Amino acid sequence: MKYFSTFFLLGAVVCAAPSASEPGTIVKLDYGSFQGIRGKNTSRDFRFPNPDLLNVGNLRFAPPQLPLPFTGVRQATSFGAACFQQASSFGGINTSVLEIIAPELATTAPFVASEDCLFINVVKPTNIPKGKKLPVLFWIYGDTSINPGNSLVARSVAIGEPIVYVSANYRLNAFGFLGGKEVKAAGLGNIGLRDQRFAMEWVQQHISAFGGDPTKVTIWGESAGAVSVGLHLVINNGNPEGLFHGAVMESGSPLGLSDTISQQPFFDQLVADTECTGSQDPIACLRAVPFEKLGAAINLSSNIFSFSSINIVWNPSVDGIVFQRNPQRSVQEGLYAKVPLITGDCDDEGTLFSLSTLNITTNAEFLAYMHSNYNFPSNRLAEVNQEYPEDLAQGSPFNTGNSNAITPEFKRLAAIQGDYFFQAPRRFFLQTASKTQKTFAFLFKRGKAQPILGSFHSSDIPEFYGVAGSSDFIATDALINFAHTGDPNLPKNPLSLLSKIEWPAWTVSPNPPLLTFLDPSPNVTITFDNYRVEPMQLLTSISLQIF
Repeated sequence: MKYFSTFFLLGAVVCAAPSASEPGTIVKLDYGSFQGIRGKNTSRDFRFPNPDLLNVGNLRFAPPQLPLPFTGVRQATSFGAACFQQASSFGGINTSVLEIIAPELATTAPFVASEDCLFINVVKPTNIPKGKKLPVLFWIYGDTSINPGNSLVARSVAIGEPIVYVSANYRLNAFGFLGGKEVKAAGLGNIGLRDQRFAMEWVQQHISAFGGDPTKVTIWGESAGAVSVGLHLVINNGNPEGLFHGAVMESGSPLGLSDTISQQPFFDQLVADTECTGSQDPIACLRAVPFEKLGAAINLSSNIFSFSSINIVWNPSVDGIVFQRNPQRSVQEGLYAKVPLITGDCDDEGTLFSLSTLNITTNAEFLAYMHSNYNFPSNRLAEVNQEYPEDLAQGSPFNTGNSNAITPEFKRLAAIQGDYFFQAPRRFFLQTASKTQKTFAFLFKRGKAQPILGSFHSSDIPEFYGVAGSSDFIATDALINFAHTGDPNLPKNPLSLLSKIEWPAWTVSPNPPLLTFLDPSPNVTITFDNYRVEPMQLLTSISLQIF
């Protein structure tokens, strides 16, 4: 097995059908040249790995390496392989429930996964005036091929505010976030975040060759990608070193992180499952394990749809190199990047992640789960019981009364998990960051009629990409405006649907404003971030106590 620890540019078409595509222009970089294909409005350029074989034993779990120079022109016409993703078989979820409420989640589309997976994708308008440099939107997500970016670039061209779109693969699960004392001693923590940082450095060095402006880069992510964005805000004590100039977080914020050493039980189990127990150098042994065998061992560990839910095994951690302290402590100390921000959540973030805990049916089981699974201190459980009571009407999906209560504790678990990992960290960060920079916040409440799930985690992605099956480009236009000006309201573009509503900045006040997406599309309004104040304050207090 071989592994290429480099980011390489790719290039392909976006807006036209394959039959309408044609060869794209050749882009020359300092280590080689690439040619993509061109569509009607946009062209997409990718980078392929150098064919020289590299030794996986040196590169697995290691920081990314610079691309190797090559001669000739590389053809770049399709996405590269995705990084290995831990299997999410929904084994802890009642499949009959899943098939009824979200059949699209019951099966996963096939994709090619490999360790040869560190690729950067660039999507740009076909015609950029000579000398013109465009703002850059840098997307962070688990598999970049899922959201190719063509719709965003096409919309930016249509409203006269063209942008360049960049996405980058990064290593996931144990490949990118191995933990344990051996990992910390070797300085190999948070490799997945280092992959992302490396891609940002590549953008600074090379995006101008594609018409992008390296001084106008906005990093943007959803879910784990949004958490990644939040973590990049506090890396290097909050100094972005010019790598980005704005940030957008969909369902994710700077979270509390534990020490890398706390992951020791998972490291030891992985070592055992790969038959590396007893090795004098277990990391070297893991590096020599065949890719398929290591992947199978990783799949034995808990995933986000296991009973442990959002308390997943392979996470970023405080390693002493990338992170010196709990990121939420960095926020308290003002050690975060002072760049414009957009951040927001779906209304019912926790519903999807509570489908694997349907066997929790009593108050005692609920409190025991919060203590054992999330390490909530025993002396805080009475407060948890008070702020998140056994009242179906207060559970999530919110504002649905006693509906959607598939078990006595489901809506309660959905409420507290959604608040603990998404809503409370967002509000906690905004309460500080809004005092030092422009901050804008949103709440996505569309799809509330979806049985059991409501406005569930990730359901806002199509709105921001402009692929929701309608002409609703409000969130898309907000992104494009923000990439240009650092303010989703500006410029006052009459072609933009966002021009019909003013999105006020979030401020510390009794009624911080939220741009709220409502049914039916394209209905939006301004509501206020003053719901569940005491419950979220409790969760923030517990998080700071734990981490």
